[in-house]
Amino acid sequence: MIMNKLIQNSIRDSITVKQAILVDENFLQKIEQAAQMLANTFRNGGKALFCGNGGSAADAQHIAAELSGRFYTDRAPLYAEALHVNSSYVTAVANDYGYDAVFARMVQAAGRPGDVLVALSTSGNSPNILKAIETAKEKGMLIIGFTGESGGKMATLCDVLLNVPSADTPRIQEAHILLGHILCQHVEVTLF
Repeated sequence: MIMNKLIQNSIRDSITVKQAILVDENFLQKIEQAAQMLANTFRNGGKALFCGNGGSAADAQHIAAELSGRFYTDRAPLYAEALHVNSSYVTAVANDYGYDAVFARMVQAAGRPGDVLVALSTSGNSPNILKAIETAKEKGMLIIGFTGESGGKMATLCDVLLNVPSADTPRIQEAHILLGHILCQHVEVTLF
């Protein structure tokens, strides 16, 4: 009975977070703004670079794969890449420059003006994500942030901040995947 209650509460809490997004007109407009930003970038031959740590890295890789592979539509691939997937690069840079530099150095190498950095951090305070955002801004890139409720230090650094109305990491990450899927669908509908 206790386990059943725990399961029900987890599902209920996840629904509550998504319901809060659903009824927040300002948040829905931010989702549309982020989707349009991505669509415009791809339309103009640009790319989307994704970064996150831990579960957010998995979410970044998942969303990048939906864009570079396919989502609903059999269509041309889009240039979307998760910056952590080359483990030799990540470990070399972490060893030589420190972990805070792992995403910033790749942004420095691959980012171009008009490209988009999609930065995921449930707290909004991950030092390596903040450094990647700083580097992306210097390069003239646009920034879409996925965070929890407060937005952390990312709150003032992103062009569009999708700050999920929760402080509970699992619920935030569940909403991040929903938001990522919405962005992918919007990009496909817009471009294809």
